[in-house]
This record gives sequence, C-alpha cells and structure tokens, in this order.
Amino acid sequence: MRHVVHADQRQFSLRDNTAWVPGDGGWSDEAVTSHRIAVEPSSLAVATARSDLVEVEVAVHPGSPPVPSGAEHVVEADLAVPGGKVTLAGPADYPGQERVLELAPGRYRVRVSYVESGPPAVTWNEHEYGEHFRYVVDLWPVTAPAPVTVVRQGAAVWDG
Repeated sequence: MRHVVHADQRQFSLRDNTAWVPGDGGWSDEAVTSHRIAVEPSSLAVATARSDLVEVEVAVHPGSPPVPSGAEHVVEADLAVPGGKVTLAGPADYPGQERVLELAPGRYRVRVSYVESGPPAVTWNEHEYGEHFRYVVDLWPVTAPAPVTVVRQGAAVWDG
C-alpha cells in the first residue's frame, strides 16, 4: 500500500495507539545520528529528509522480505501491536487523516528502507529543502525481541 503522508517536523510515525505510553519519543542521540528512527515499544517514528509530503509504502509479509534494491539507508526495529491496529500518520495529521492498518496482535519486526525517489505525485512544497525518498516500511511477525539494527548505513545526517 502506498500512502502520501505529511511528514511535518521531518517525521512520521507507525504506532499502536492502544498501548501508547508517555515517554521521550525515543529520540536518543543514536536514534538521530545513526538509526534515523525513534523506537518505543508500540511506536516507531521515522526521520525524513524533508518536512513535506512524503511517499510511504507499507507491506506486511509472512517473513523477512529482501531489502529493496537501491535503498540508501536501511534499519530494523521491533514494534509491539497488542491492539491489532497500527496507525500511520504525520505529527500534524488531524483525526481522520491517519491511515489505519489492521494486523494480528503480536510483535512485528519493522524494516524501514530509504529509497531515493522523485517527488510524490501530489502537490508538494517546492520551497522545502531536502532530498526526496520513498520510505519503504516492511513488517513481519516475530516471536523473539531483537535490538534496533542498522542493515545499511546511509550518508551523514541531513541538515535540518
């Protein structure tokens, strides 16, 4: 499923709202400088190269899929989905603008791949700086927890 998300504040999230617990959002120094994702047990925030409309492709698989060819940066983390519904949204989305994905309750491994792209096929902010990427989000069920893993380290953190 392809979606266009408003990545206001240079991020979007994938989260199970039924299990939300207040915290720091997971943005540690390592999350910013290396991972490019912030992880909490039932929430992932994905850093984007632009504070703009971005293309996000989400797919659920029975097992680990291949890494997309041409991915500039690839990182994996766990996501707990106790409620069976995951919300994909940007920070400025109003209720009703988010996308809801139905999954079987459980633990999922999430791979986020940053694939160089042109702008999305919708009106976007031509005055916003930063590269265009298609953010490929692959999920598959797992039973054992695993740490955040950078599969492929992209170039240095973007200016922002």
